[in-house]
Amino acid sequence: MIVRIFQVVTRPGKEEDFSKFFHGTAIPLMRGTKGIVQVLPGAPRDDTPREFSFVMVWESLEALKAFVGEDYTSPHIDPAEAELVESRSIKHYELVE
Repeated sequence: MIVRIFQVVTRPGKEEDFSKFFHGTAIPLMRGTKGIVQVLPGAPRDDTPREFSFVMVWESLEALKAFVGEDYTSPHIDPAEAELVESRSIKHYELVE
């Protein structure tokens, strides 16, 4: 299994707009995606007010590629969030059981 950690930093002043997108679109989309075993969404804390994250466990690299394409190492974003995001990062790990 593959652990995928996706982190986003919003543009200043766009936290509320991104939060609406995150809760209304991104979380439901990821929870309903074939090949995902678990989704753990992370919302901002007081010390990181513009940071959001997803920790996702995928059943396999093939399942992940089926969703994002062969270039799975690039952080793909929905066009609706592009104007809200200052930066994004993505990392992958093998799940240790």
